Amino acid sequence: MPTGDPLPHADRVDLVVVGLGYVGLPLAAEATRAGLSVVGLDIDAQRVAALAGGRSHVDDLTDDDVADLLARGFVPTGDTSVLARADTVVICVPTPLSATGGPDLGAVDGAMATVGAHLHAGQLVVLESTTYPGTTEDRLLPYLQDASGLKAGPDFHLAFSPERIDPGNQVYGIRNTPKVVGGVTEECGDRAVAFYGRFIDKVVRTRGTREAEMAKLLENTYRHVNIALVNEMAVFCHDLGIDLWDVIDAAATKPFGFQPFRPGPGVGGHCIPIDPNYLSFRVRQLGYPFRFVELAQEINERMPAYVTSRAQRLLNDQGKAVKDARILLLGVTYKPDISDDRESPARPVARRLKELGAEVRFHDPYVPAWRVDGVHLERRDLTRALPGADLVIVLQAHASYDPDLITRLSPLVLDTSGTLSGPRVERL
Repeated sequence: MPTGDPLPHADRVDLVVVGLGYVGLPLAAEATRAGLSVVGLDIDAQRVAALAGGRSHVDDLTDDDVADLLARGFVPTGDTSVLARADTVVICVPTPLSATGGPDLGAVDGAMATVGAHLHAGQLVVLESTTYPGTTEDRLLPYLQDASGLKAGPDFHLAFSPERIDPGNQVYGIRNTPKVVGGVTEECGDRAVAFYGRFIDKVVRTRGTREAEMAKLLENTYRHVNIALVNEMAVFCHDLGIDLWDVIDAAATKPFGFQPFRPGPGVGGHCIPIDPNYLSFRVRQLGYPFRFVELAQEINERMPAYVTSRAQRLLNDQGKAVKDARILLLGVTYKPDISDDRESPARPVARRLKELGAEVRFHDPYVPAWRVDGVHLERRDLTRALPGADLVIVLQAHASYDPDLITRLSPLVLDTSGTLSGPRVERL
């Protein structure tokens, strides 16, 4: 179907999803499968064309999945006029950090202006993009009311519902992950709960939008802080000669009061390195720092440098300098078994090793090409690259990696994943 006129034979659309990335596309997919008429709106013409041609760009949906969605009536488009025919609009645009480390709500503002130009009475608008508490009420609400002349509650409905997508998770997806929802009024909350209840098993209602916004930040700040805790413990446990991985496994046997987190080369992805900064930004507006979050950020940001120093020491113990050493990085995505390398700690690890003069190569079954500071790194065949490396650094233990193959062919391994063992393996 041509993308210029998304639904030529329909007067009404159940849902328009604004932003077809890792959040918006799975949401659109689940709603489509539930029988809703769904249009996906995106400003990226290439993305729209690829989806219209049955090609997926996210890990959780295959090309066959996209083809099935198209057959069910899902329409990707760049035509904003479809918003005027939507009963519900869900905004799923990215909210990265600015160059100064603060919130960048440029995409939200752009989506807000587009939606405001087509807002009509009876419409439900939901923001799912992660942001700091107060964004929905202080930013979206006054803009949409001024742009439309309508009032939230009696005329249209506005709510916030944080995305909870976990790329690559084979157990929890859109339908069976509880959906947190908060409306700017009681009527708005009622409408949002009813909407999500059409295709999500459990909807959890908060007192308002600020509570819903804060819930997402709390979830990821909790993970951020606990990862920082074990990352810092990894440093001094190594110096004390203590196997932290064994310690964590032992502590995890306690059936209450403990949840295991494990160290790694740093944090990456769309949430943990980003979301706590949104919370810290909001707290600083109150006049004081959020010391817990800022300390966790400092610790986690140090981990790539620590991995590099451990690599340097390992090579020194073998009588080799890091300069001109052939170092192979295994797994450059931000988590195992996906192709997403956003904010991956692999990039600062590679950058530091290159600055020290190492010859850095990589292998990742999910990443055919990879750049660091604009320079393409050489992707090597795994079985040939392992024995040819002076040091192999395992950054992500993808399920497709054979631990026996890695330990058998590699002369020396630094394992940041805690999954390998052997006489030539040192774990983080």
